[in-house]
Amino acid sequence: MTTVLLADDQRLVRAGFRSILDGEPDLDVVGEAADGAEALTLVRELRPEVVLMDVRMPELDGLEATRRIVADPALAGVRVVILTTFDLDDYVYGALRAGASGFLVKDTEPMELIHAVRVVARGDALIAPSITRRLISEIAGRAAKPVPNARLNALTEREREVLELVAAGLSNDEIADRLVLSPATAKTHVSRILTKLDARDRAQLVVLAYEAGLVTPGWLG
Repeated sequence: MTTVLLADDQRLVRAGFRSILDGEPDLDVVGEAADGAEALTLVRELRPEVVLMDVRMPELDGLEATRRIVADPALAGVRVVILTTFDLDDYVYGALRAGASGFLVKDTEPMELIHAVRVVARGDALIAPSITRRLISEIAGRAAKPVPNARLNALTEREREVLELVAAGLSNDEIADRLVLSPATAKTHVSRILTKLDARDRAQLVVLAYEAGLVTPGWLG
């Protein structure tokens, strides 16, 4: 059973998400928060596996709440998904830098929401690749000038190829297909990259790859 916490200052949004998620036998909404401060308190109390976190909330915004969750070693098992809208794209890159495992647009389809929560809970993919590629490409283009990262030197040539595709938002299956590998081999490469770069999850790999200049927005097409 995957436990989920909803953090959004709009009661109707929380109610809508709860009705969708609670309808699934493997998902359980264990709490709701109306602001970032309440979300932080409930995360520490309930230790949910996934937090759906709105960006703009009173008391404490979603980005700062996310930073505090990620910085707390006791909450290492908690994954945060930032909720955004297309007119709030500026927040997306900041969300990934804050340590969010991904993001969703608030008007996402019910099945996409369910899939996203499951994917993030198991930590093996970034959310909604079709949306991810577009938004990350746009936001990463506003990042600071690339800064070489010495940790990348620890990667093999194949691992660098895999990292580039992870940064483009590809899933393990898509990476396997593009590089003519088995899905299990692609997953192994990603796991090794996470270990070598001391990254929390795939979302951090995306940020690292863009900031180091390994990839540039829209390079994959």
